[in-house]
Amino acid sequence: MSRLKESRLWQGFWQIADPKIWIASTIPMAVGGAVAYAYSGSFSWPWFLIGMAAIYLIEIGKNAINEYVDYLSGVDRFVTPDKRTPFSGGKKTIIDGKLTLKENLAIGIITVAAGCLLGLLIIFFRDYNIFWFGLAGVFFALFYSLPPLKLAYRGLGEIAVGFTFGPLITGGTFLVQTGTLIPLIILASLPLGFLIANVLWINQYPDYEADLRGGKRNGVVRLGKKKAGIVFALLFTLAYLTMPVLALVSKNFFWLLPLISLPLAFRAVKVARTQYDNIGLLVEANAKTIQIYQLTGLTMVAAALLA
Repeated sequence: MSRLKESRLWQGFWQIADPKIWIASTIPMAVGGAVAYAYSGSFSWPWFLIGMAAIYLIEIGKNAINEYVDYLSGVDRFVTPDKRTPFSGGKKTIIDGKLTLKENLAIGIITVAAGCLLGLLIIFFRDYNIFWFGLAGVFFALFYSLPPLKLAYRGLGEIAVGFTFGPLITGGTFLVQTGTLIPLIILASLPLGFLIANVLWINQYPDYEADLRGGKRNGVVRLGKKKAGIVFALLFTLAYLTMPVLALVSKNFFWLLPLISLPLAFRAVKVARTQYDNIGLLVEANAKTIQIYQLTGLTMVAAALLA
């Protein structure tokens, strides 16, 4: 293999891996781990890091498979230059000439398989019940884009993402650390699920025309950009309503800390409702939604540890 090809593959791999978005899965793992420590008084860093590596690998595989399917369907090819933003349009590895279709598919298969091997270590040597969490995670990673389900193309991608990055990863991390599940961890996972689904929701706006043309009938395409703003506001509302419930159930009022991001949410909703056809201005809502997710994760970790 020539050095030029090696360099291209290496660059393409990191572009499809996109480490900066690993924060999406790091946050529910951190919250699950913090609640586990508060609950049990102990924490296993080796098993936490193995679980983290497994989730990152499966996430890379999901990205690569999604890139493969979106290119074939035309969704990525139909995005015009004026609609490309840092928050949308896929990873662009094929469009940029960094990876071929087959290389994307190969990366997807290899990384998902590697993630599954690490998952088997956890199942055999830590807790066999994690099998069901891992099975669900791999299922959603594969069928988010792949036929016959193609969840992202049928308006179910947002639910799959919310469930995966909410109850699945948060609850799974807690289970690995403690060997059990409690109602509090499921409740704590809900705002993360709502918020990460909202990140996906607002990121679909710039790709609206391309998704419509390519037959990717996600929630924004089905509702239209104007009506989709109602769901955007609703997902924020559901996330914030969970916080007082968490505080009351746990008698730990530090769970109200995430409410400090409310002003950011009000601004994001206002921008989404008024600038949905102006991509240059809409990116403020994209950025603020990600900031809210990150700030919520940090304050939830603090709330758990301050209990």
